[in-house]
Amino acid sequence: MDNENKANEKMRFRFNLNWLYLLILLMMAVLWFTNQNGSASREISYDEFQRYVQLGYINKVTGYDDNTVEAYIKPEHVKDVFGSDSTRVGRAPMIMTEAPSRESLGDFLQKQKDESHFDGAITYEKKGNYVGVILWQILPILFFIGFWVYLSRRWTGGGNLGGGGGIFNVGKSKAQLFEKGSTVRVTFKDVAGLAEAKQEVQEIVEFLKEPQKYTDLGGKIPKGALLVGPPGTGKTLLAKAVAGEANVPFFSLAGSDFVEMFVGVGASRVRDLFRQAKEKAPCIVFIDEIDAVGRARAKAAAMGGNDERENTLNQLLTEMDGFGSNSGIIILAATNRVDVLDKALLRAGRFDRQIHVDLPDLNERKEVFGVHLRPLKLDNTVDVDMLARQTPGFSGADIANVCNEAALIAARHGKKAVGKQDFLDAVDRIVGGLEKKTKITTEEERRSIAIHEAGHASISWLLEYANPLIKVTIVPRGRALGAAWYLPEERQITTKEQMLDEMCATLGGRAAEDLFLGRISTGAMNDLERVTKQAYAMIAYMGMSEKLPNLCYYTNDEYSFNRPYSEKTAELIDEEVKRMVNEQYARAKQILSDHKEGHNRLAQLLIDKEVIFAEDVEHIFGKRPWASRSEEIISAGEISKEFKKLAEQGEGKTEQGALPSSDSEAQDKDKGENGEK
Repeated sequence: MDNENKANEKMRFRFNLNWLYLLILLMMAVLWFTNQNGSASREISYDEFQRYVQLGYINKVTGYDDNTVEAYIKPEHVKDVFGSDSTRVGRAPMIMTEAPSRESLGDFLQKQKDESHFDGAITYEKKGNYVGVILWQILPILFFIGFWVYLSRRWTGGGNLGGGGGIFNVGKSKAQLFEKGSTVRVTFKDVAGLAEAKQEVQEIVEFLKEPQKYTDLGGKIPKGALLVGPPGTGKTLLAKAVAGEANVPFFSLAGSDFVEMFVGVGASRVRDLFRQAKEKAPCIVFIDEIDAVGRARAKAAAMGGNDERENTLNQLLTEMDGFGSNSGIIILAATNRVDVLDKALLRAGRFDRQIHVDLPDLNERKEVFGVHLRPLKLDNTVDVDMLARQTPGFSGADIANVCNEAALIAARHGKKAVGKQDFLDAVDRIVGGLEKKTKITTEEERRSIAIHEAGHASISWLLEYANPLIKVTIVPRGRALGAAWYLPEERQITTKEQMLDEMCATLGGRAAEDLFLGRISTGAMNDLERVTKQAYAMIAYMGMSEKLPNLCYYTNDEYSFNRPYSEKTAELIDEEVKRMVNEQYARAKQILSDHKEGHNRLAQLLIDKEVIFAEDVEHIFGKRPWASRSEEIISAGEISKEFKKLAEQGEGKTEQGALPSSDSEAQDKDKGENGEK
């Protein structure tokens, strides 16, 4: 029955303005190409024209420069010429002919006047240019009509513009609909890792597949789920996988799609989105980057300038409460700024649960690599376990970038397959930047850089909680003149002792310059920036200060311009930061003084070889007594040996791949004179 109604609707004539425009155009054409006064006309020979003049039928004669002649018939003789009376041929019927010349026409008419056969008027005119008349009179009219038709189609979203493309349809939702059974289908097999997150959303999939299973017991499925996590961790992919597994319609749009320059458009689009969703239920509505529209509403009147966004949010809150729990509409949203969302949006009944999508751990990175390595042609040297250990702190998007960069590097070198060395170079390229061996540095600068990097390497090797060293280089890469690479532990919590050791190792470069060169440089600018931020975080947020213990001054109120502490407390925080940084700086100088000989040997080795590995540091300082802590992952010595082996087998390269730090802010890549990192 529905199909018959749809067919009848398609066959039903639908009037629109285009029909009216066409009718007006036809009427104008008829009026133009017919005589202006509605009178009849007839074309005759010149001899017949002369006979009518001699008989006295002609009232007026007009001659043109192209020898054509128009003559008007007297009313009493209309029937003799046209065979009908004046009521049928009009008030001024006309005959047309062509004279031999103007002179002959004039002589003939003058002769007939003299003989009293013709007493009408004689005029001579130029022939009108009808093409020019059409161009200058008709075409502008046609242009304006066509332009109006075009604008009307644009405004109403006609033609091939889609339903929401016009100005009159600006309130329509911009959501992209993936219908059930479409060719674009993502399942949980395409989502590597995220075991806990997939388990959370599995309930949603089962409800959409078998709603009766839950409703029979009186249960209610959550109306919405909020995917929270850092960028690139697969939140959008997970939402698409939910729709693919459930095999239901999937509405996908971004939070910014609700924003428009017109007042009230955002709220209108929200209403239209939920109207479409109810028609397609059961279905999934996915709003990516919902913080664009769901940001907390202003609490102060002075901050209420963005009323349109707040109206959109209010409409979204209303719509999420406006349908039943078991209506079959599931709202999924993703954001990496859950702290700025409005509390009303996060309450139970709207987004009932938050699903945290974190950065992948070691085993999850193996799965992610397995997904992104499928389309690549690999040789037998590629080890997925080593790649996973090599990329701590990488998101799924970062790993995809590593795989793609490795394929590009292999193609650049003319290889038939992607090898292990290509992946090592890709990690170096992404984390450290492009290698620049041609950058000109003086011997004095190279020595300063070597002493700086040797300071980092020495202290990180000698401190218990510092990250295990992998490689140190003074080969410029990106904007860095030197870099030290580590294999950090993947910790869930960090102790104060661990943070202080990392701070001391970070200050090792500046301490080495001060101690062994007697001067300091701009190369430690990024080290100082990281240390200062870390010290303020430890004291003001984590309560790790002796004078301000167990206090956290962190505030999430983005509309508050007041600090949650007094000026006296601010001074105390500054003093504690200075004390903490100065203590670790003095500690770094003391450690380097106690191991002066080892540091100097390491710096000289770095000047000679440009790249040294953990094995070289071990020969100078001996084994780390606490190295067993990292044996669960892989020993630094084994990694460095593997890198050395690859370096010997490489194509004359000085620097091989190295392991980045798990924290992007903790990667020890010191800049040169520009002071950047």
